[in-house]
Amino acid sequence: MKNQTYRMTMLFDFYGDILTPRQRELFDLYYNEDLSLAEIAENCGISRQGVRDVIVRAENAMTELEDKTGLIHRFLQMQQHVDAIITAANNIKTINYRQYENPRLDELADAVLNSAAALKE
Repeated sequence: MKNQTYRMTMLFDFYGDILTPRQRELFDLYYNEDLSLAEIAENCGISRQGVRDVIVRAENAMTELEDKTGLIHRFLQMQQHVDAIITAANNIKTINYRQYENPRLDELADAVLNSAAALKE
């Protein structure tokens, strides 16, 4: 369930704007606010099945868009590469500190770290 919830919240973060306001509201209550279908139905004055139908349509719309664009997949891959760049820059700084004490190497490693941090935001 956690994996499904994580996937759905990622889809919502990337593609939530394509949903109708009603879909956005019910999806947010279910996945982000962790309300049950029955609680949402009671608060909104519709049936439990009606809530489920809206959420399923929202899930399907966002999943279809991700299948076509692959933005989340590429984003997660990029994050892994940025993490590898950060690790390599930190290793350069460590080796430089222990062996060379070259201020230029330290400056360059800091520049790489700053650029990688900007990409992670």
